[in-house]
Amino acid sequence: MLYHRAEGPATAPPLLLGPSLGTSTALWDAVAPELSVTHRVIRWDLPGHGGSPADLIGPGATVGELADLVLALADSLGITKFAYAGVSLGGAVGLHLAAHHPERVDRLAVICSSAHFGGSALWEERAARVRREGLAALADTAESRWFTPGFSAPRLVADHRAADPAAYAACCDALAAFDLRDELPSITAPTVLLAGREDPATPPAHLREIADAVPGASLTEIPGASHLAPCERPEAVLAALRTHWSGAPKRGMTVRRQILGDAHVDRAQERQTAFTAPFQDLISRYAWGEIWTDDTLSRRERSLITMTALVAHGHDGELAMHIRAARRNGLTPQEIGAVLLQTAIYCGVPAANSAFAVAQRVLAQDAGGAD
Repeated sequence: MLYHRAEGPATAPPLLLGPSLGTSTALWDAVAPELSVTHRVIRWDLPGHGGSPADLIGPGATVGELADLVLALADSLGITKFAYAGVSLGGAVGLHLAAHHPERVDRLAVICSSAHFGGSALWEERAARVRREGLAALADTAESRWFTPGFSAPRLVADHRAADPAAYAACCDALAAFDLRDELPSITAPTVLLAGREDPATPPAHLREIADAVPGASLTEIPGASHLAPCERPEAVLAALRTHWSGAPKRGMTVRRQILGDAHVDRAQERQTAFTAPFQDLISRYAWGEIWTDDTLSRRERSLITMTALVAHGHDGELAMHIRAARRNGLTPQEIGAVLLQTAIYCGVPAANSAFAVAQRVLAQDAGGAD
């Protein structure tokens, strides 16, 4: 049986986390405890890695065999259906599970991975080298393959060095033989792809290929991340996974685009960094995913309230954005003017004076066809 670590309430929805080649459950140390607040998190080790026995696979192993080991682990824990997130080889296992065992996978996140890993030659060569020389040389260069310059994770490097060479080589065999491109359209689980923007091993184009083929899949690029994004940029990975697991931020992003417009949201996404990603998740999750989707008030009414609050606090930049939103929500220039007149009485003339200037500029731009 694969070695595993379980965290979170036993009655919570199960979430399995798969590792990258050469790593262990420690890859998820900065992410799993946070996810275990809402999920029963099960991290597992590849054969010959961390605490998993090396003899679970042998030469000529396949990703399908690894997936069968994961299913056996889930069965032993009484888990029939689960959410799944995996990195690199662990992500390939998730793709195989979703394509071949759709009844088991509730939601899928594929991180810094691929539907194929650049052909068999590279991995066959690496497998032969490891069988011949062991893992010392590869472990010495692990950080340069895994992370952006200057980032270090000694624990993961130590796990790489301690892995069983024969099992590691068998995992290379699995990567060499893996190509799921033709089966991607059959995946039905809601799927999110996370790409490290600086990842040379599985660059964003590999994740985009999956996103384009899996029905309804979405792709998020993580700035400042290379191949092991959960270790290097855990906050951004957490934000994206929480968005995917809850579903509310996905609804929120749809509403956000409907109200603010694609151009505005696209600009916000392009400017997103690892530092700002949690805030963007907060906005999509709560403001747009819960408040604006509540049908107790109409969108017109919410626009009226929002404009009043922004005038009261002098947030002219946000006011301009929400005047455009109010127009999308069906308010006329006359109705917007009436709101601003009301704010002159209850929020103060100076605040309303600034608000009228903002509104006049925005409405004039919109009348001229500007965004």
